[in-house]
Amino acid sequence: MYQPPEASCWTGRVDSVSDERAFRLHQRIRLLDLSGPLTPLEQAAAFIGFVCDEGVRRNQGRQGAKEAPAAVKAALARLPWHLPSGASIYDAGDIVCADGRLEQSQAELGKAIARLLQSGVAPVVIGGGHETAYGHYLGVRAALGPNARLGIINIDAHFDLRPYDNGPTSGTMFRQILDEDKQVGYCCLGIQRLGNTAALFADAERYGCEYILEEQLTAGAIEAAYERIEQFASRHDSIILTICMDAISAAAAPGVSAPSPFGLSPSLARALIRRIVSHPKTISVDLCEVNPLVDEGGKTVALAAAFCMEALLHFRRLQPRR
Repeated sequence: MYQPPEASCWTGRVDSVSDERAFRLHQRIRLLDLSGPLTPLEQAAAFIGFVCDEGVRRNQGRQGAKEAPAAVKAALARLPWHLPSGASIYDAGDIVCADGRLEQSQAELGKAIARLLQSGVAPVVIGGGHETAYGHYLGVRAALGPNARLGIINIDAHFDLRPYDNGPTSGTMFRQILDEDKQVGYCCLGIQRLGNTAALFADAERYGCEYILEEQLTAGAIEAAYERIEQFASRHDSIILTICMDAISAAAAPGVSAPSPFGLSPSLARALIRRIVSHPKTISVDLCEVNPLVDEGGKTVALAAAFCMEALLHFRRLQPRR
């Protein structure tokens, strides 16, 4: 299920071949083949794609998110390089879900993420449906060991706490995690009342989920949200951030599996991403539910690439050591 990275994926405009101030990401990206040995790295992050929307299919959503890793990487390639001195960014390839084998592909994604973290590399996972988050979790838990207190912050319109009696989907993974792992805390930012049933709100309370409604997340209230994030992080040893693009208003992000007529503005979501990834406990990020097949003019793909780059620019792990 693992496909090594290919240099041909990283192309774009060249303004200079010698002046690094004019470089774009495709001129600085490095390839990291996870099928071979890894040496420890510092001040490094790696993209890894999860080419899968089987969970979306099972959840009766709009399929097409499996096309996102290639599309988002292509959009990232064209962005200008503004990362701090000494930072290294890699493409670690893709995990591909073949023949509907969702559970196996999630396990393979977990193995890849664990290897990256154990080598000192911060993973930035590009899904795929939001079932990506379960594989992401598996890798982080494997890298941290069973006793670390792990906090998951989810920027999302949905709790994704649905029952999984008939198997996992893109709407079940956080219930799976909370059922399996008593060392996990869960915080959702951007929850929409019209995107979740009363039963799901009740389940969120029963599982001890912390959340802030989309209508409560405004520019004027952003400091209160920051305080909630800090309080949540203080109770955990490590934090992972998962971003579902359907948390963004459909006017700005139409190309998703489940578009939202209401939703966060891109600038507010960017502020939240900056705050979370800059926290010293944040160790990895995923971004999910981009569907290039139903996008309008590529604007959801472009926004997703911008969010990925914002994560890199503000990742504490990529800043020079003092």
